Amino acid sequence: MRHTRTLTRRAALAAATVTAALVLAACGNDGGSGHSGGHGSASSSTSAAATAGTHNAQDVSFAQGMILHHRQALEMAELAADRASSAGVKSLASRIEKAQAPEIRTIGGWLTSWGEDVPTSSDSTTESMPGMDHSAGSGMPGMMDGADMEELDKASGTDFDTMFLTMMIDHHEGAVAMATTEKNKGVHGPATSLADDIITAQTAEIAEMNKLLGKS
Repeated sequence: MRHTRTLTRRAALAAATVTAALVLAACGNDGGSGHSGGHGSASSSTSAAATAGTHNAQDVSFAQGMILHHRQALEMAELAADRASSAGVKSLASRIEKAQAPEIRTIGGWLTSWGEDVPTSSDSTTESMPGMDHSAGSGMPGMMDGADMEELDKASGTDFDTMFLTMMIDHHEGAVAMATTEKNKGVHGPATSLADDIITAQTAEIAEMNKLLGKS
């Protein structure tokens, strides 16, 4: 009888021990996975936020410079509506407006989020922007001066077409140069991505404009 009770007691103890071990293991796994998962999610979110907000002086310079550059391109494109004689020139000008106006808003949003100044239209005659890779005292690559813009404003017909295309090729080449610098030296992902888009789109438009001018 005593032997039977001893076996029963041992079986009960063994069962209790196994149950306790399973409970502890379950708690340990739940706590471990919950903590690990929560920590991982927070870490990922923090990392993503840090990456999204990361920028350097080149990103700021590119953003401020490209806003001014795009604004002048829009000024030139707007003139084509009633001055150009070529359907090809009018079509190109319209596409430039549709592409670059939204980009100005996007870039301005970056600058605002970084606490940086967003250039106004009155800054379009600025001769240089800090941080840009061009010689001191020179204007941004491809930017037209006041005399150029005045001459374009007075032109019409085929004269306007030729002048517009010639000036816009220079303007686009300047934008491509600025975008290339951003790709090489910027760190803000959306900015370097936009720079890549600018290089692709405006290089194609340069080829298109050369064809309109009768160049190979």
